[in-house]
Amino acid sequence: MPALSTLIEACVDSVSSALAAEKGGAKRIELCDALETGGITPSAAKIQLCVERLSIPVIVLIRARGGDFLYGDTTTEEMLRDIALAKSFGVAGVAIGALLADGTIDVPRTQAMIDAARPMEVVFHRAFDGTPNALEALETLKTLKVDRVLTSGQAASAVEGVGMLKRLVAGAAGKITILAGGGINEENAAAIVRESGVQELHIRGTTAVASGMTYKRPGFDLTKPLMPDNVRSVTDAARVRATVEAVR
Repeated sequence: MPALSTLIEACVDSVSSALAAEKGGAKRIELCDALETGGITPSAAKIQLCVERLSIPVIVLIRARGGDFLYGDTTTEEMLRDIALAKSFGVAGVAIGALLADGTIDVPRTQAMIDAARPMEVVFHRAFDGTPNALEALETLKTLKVDRVLTSGQAASAVEGVGMLKRLVAGAAGKITILAGGGINEENAAAIVRESGVQELHIRGTTAVASGMTYKRPGFDLTKPLMPDNVRSVTDAARVRATVEAVR
């Protein structure tokens, strides 16, 4: 049986979902937006409302965009300002992460975000699962004194990564918490806890809900297909200039 102390953290993207997670017994939430892209930083209003209306801790995802975790100076500055904003709203902590081009942890940028966040809790998010060596990355995060690392055990799901999760729990040696996430639900949660030794689980716990719209105009759809994980769409100054010139 799973330990009685197992903590459930719910990953949510709305205030209503956050309230439902608390009602369901979650002891902490990670608040995000655009989860279809892996999650980005939620709006200021969403953060404020969750802090005001929940009695459980709110962790805010700090991620300026979808795609990879290789960040330049302007994106880093944006995330540092988001950390300061989240801190001003009284959240319990932030989930951060930055990698170098070779997939290893970007220590200077991660340290800058940790410094900006303290004394709040700091979680290293699933950028961890993109590193080439999980145990080496864990040692780096221990040195940086991160509180938790969210990981599937570098597999497609926590079920598939349970062996690595067990190794990470051992490697953590009580100095950092391993927060298991990735496809965890009511059917596999107990087995993951039992087989890996993790004491915290990160879940979605969602149910599909149809739109309340009674009318949908045929052909009207603003959604776009997702880009591959290693490709992202960015504004091209040359293409903007070409369009500006085309209509002169």
